[in-house]
Amino acid sequence: MATEITMPQLGESVTEGTISKWLVKPGEKVNKYDPIAEVMTDKVNAEVPSSYTGVIQELVADEDETVAVGAIICTIEVEGAAPTTEEKPSKTEEKSSESTEVVDSDQSQKKRYSPAVLRLAQENNIDLEQVSGSGKGGRITRKDILAVVESGVIPQPKTEAAVSSVQESTAPSVSAPAPVSKPTKETSSVDIPVTAGDIEIPVSGVRKAIAANMVRSKHEAPHAWTMVEVDVTNLVNYRNSVKNDFKQKEGFNITFLPFFIKAVVESLKEFPQLNSMWAGDKIIQKKDINISIAVATDDALFVPVIKLADEKNIKGIAREVNELAEKVRAGKLSGADMQGGTFTVNNTGSFGSVLSTPIINYPQAAILSVESIVKRPVVMENDMIAVRSMVNLCLSLDHRVLDGLVCGRFLASVKEKLEKIGKENTSIY
Repeated sequence: MATEITMPQLGESVTEGTISKWLVKPGEKVNKYDPIAEVMTDKVNAEVPSSYTGVIQELVADEDETVAVGAIICTIEVEGAAPTTEEKPSKTEEKSSESTEVVDSDQSQKKRYSPAVLRLAQENNIDLEQVSGSGKGGRITRKDILAVVESGVIPQPKTEAAVSSVQESTAPSVSAPAPVSKPTKETSSVDIPVTAGDIEIPVSGVRKAIAANMVRSKHEAPHAWTMVEVDVTNLVNYRNSVKNDFKQKEGFNITFLPFFIKAVVESLKEFPQLNSMWAGDKIIQKKDINISIAVATDDALFVPVIKLADEKNIKGIAREVNELAEKVRAGKLSGADMQGGTFTVNNTGSFGSVLSTPIINYPQAAILSVESIVKRPVVMENDMIAVRSMVNLCLSLDHRVLDGLVCGRFLASVKEKLEKIGKENTSIY
């Protein structure tokens, strides 16, 4: 008997994943824990291992199809399982009798629609009740929907009037629905005209996952934002004075980001409300402080997590920032590296930004963007003007969880800690 392999949950709050690439084919033997597919979610790009040793029977989900957690992605004939006594028909026999066996075959999975199938059906106004599924248990696959679209005959929902007219009619047959023009490449859910010279760029699975999470965050969390500017002249001088010795001793660079993360972590201890998540009928204030950091590649953005950041010194934070960034660029980030984040620090200043309003990393309650450090003339306390190294800190917050007062106090705390950093009172170790 074939055993089902389902979509695993690859991260906290992850509800679906996109099959970016199958690493196996039907009829291929795999061992337990061998990778069978590459899957992308809004939080991680990972390989899915086989749960059994055996032979792959059917790839239920297509490449680039988004599948809900727990849904079947493939079936496998487990090695050592008792064989069935029923003789399996040949592929030729299955194909020739397919049309006559649809009614008699197992239809237990017919109404289990994947997000990709639902989306295609909605875009093309297809009544799924009238579509025959070719997947296991009569499940409708993405290929079935595309075949309907290709045929140009779209099955419409049956209305009461239509049913009544069929019952009353004495005609021997009912006319087929009017053909619908076949969609072209330019047709999409957003009707944008494409002219000569325009370039169409297919949306990758990673980009789809990012888009879905960002839309969810903006739709569900009422965003508000606030900003403070911080004089980090002493921090800049201190970091510049230790960076060469640190590189020689530790083997990697120390950037400004670990100093900012350390200040954020210390302030989260004072204002734990920002280390919270919205959970519908309650707010969950997290005990551990796990800092998500945004790491960008040419075509995607990943948010690996520094676990228990409040227990680490500046050197420890710097090491984790460096290791996680290297994993992202090498494509070796695991699901565990992406899980458990409670607050996000986004280093937008690394590419010159001086002001931004970041989108919250759902379901967290807040995200802080560290902008570019720039030299500006500043009026000092003695009314003298001096050139100082200044940085903007931009905080986006979920207004269901947080209010302006606590966020203002949190930012004031971060500002105070950063402005006190210096050789006399700051230790990297």
